[in-house]
Amino acid sequence: MKQLIKDILAQIDYSLYRFKIKKSKIKVHTVEETIKELIETKKCMVRFGDGEIIAIAGKNLKLQEVKPEISEGLKRILGYENEDLIVTIPEIFGDMTLYRKESRQFWKEHLLFYRRIYNRYCNPERIYYSTSFSRFYYAFEDKGICDKWAEQIRQIWKGRDVIVVEGERTHNGVGNNLLDTARTIERIIGPSSNAFDRLEDILDCCRTYSKEKLFLLSLGITAKFIAERLFQEGYRVLDIGNLDMEYEWYLHREEGKAMLAKHEVIGWEANEKAGYKEYLMQIKHQIL
Repeated sequence: MKQLIKDILAQIDYSLYRFKIKKSKIKVHTVEETIKELIETKKCMVRFGDGEIIAIAGKNLKLQEVKPEISEGLKRILGYENEDLIVTIPEIFGDMTLYRKESRQFWKEHLLFYRRIYNRYCNPERIYYSTSFSRFYYAFEDKGICDKWAEQIRQIWKGRDVIVVEGERTHNGVGNNLLDTARTIERIIGPSSNAFDRLEDILDCCRTYSKEKLFLLSLGITAKFIAERLFQEGYRVLDIGNLDMEYEWYLHREEGKAMLAKHEVIGWEANEKAGYKEYLMQIKHQIL
């Protein structure tokens, strides 16, 4: 009964905005427009999904204990102060019929509880970009466009020297061709949980690289703060979140949110046993 009441309230809230009985001041570019911006400009990007919004509300996440400085920092970054550090948020403030039923229901309920955070901290003078850039497959009802998006995404780092900053479980591009268009790949491996505690150490490792490098970040909440700081120092940084997982689901045409075996591979010996020798050679720094 409790869930039924939530579902009804979420549907009412969604309908009020979908049919413009209430008007949202928040505007979001499409996935297509987001990818185009990343290909054609040198802008940096920080992404906000549901987890970041929950953290702003002060609630702990599975892999990050949320301290006040995290919540306050996320509020500031969500405010989208600089047009060259683009901010992505979910594309959910109007018609959601482009998403599959399960995803629509998830986002309706999310907005029921957290719409006030978006309304309070998003910048009404900016048009945000779409977080679905890194969630381009599973949630969408029509999968026909996904081939085009996948190929376009791989063009963002084509011919670039890439530094991947990720958790020890993530393995971006391992076992797939997501990063094959890059000229070179090096990796900084950070903690899989509570990485914010090592923020300064991670930043120090990043600063050992030339500003000609392109940084791709997959380190949860901490990636927002790395992106902001490196952007301020003149680096190009893209917070890609769980893009690799989404890309795997796309490649295998998964119907659900399948677990990835490589996410259970931890430590040098286990990676060697799994045959990830190239991945190990790319690791230049580990902060665990």
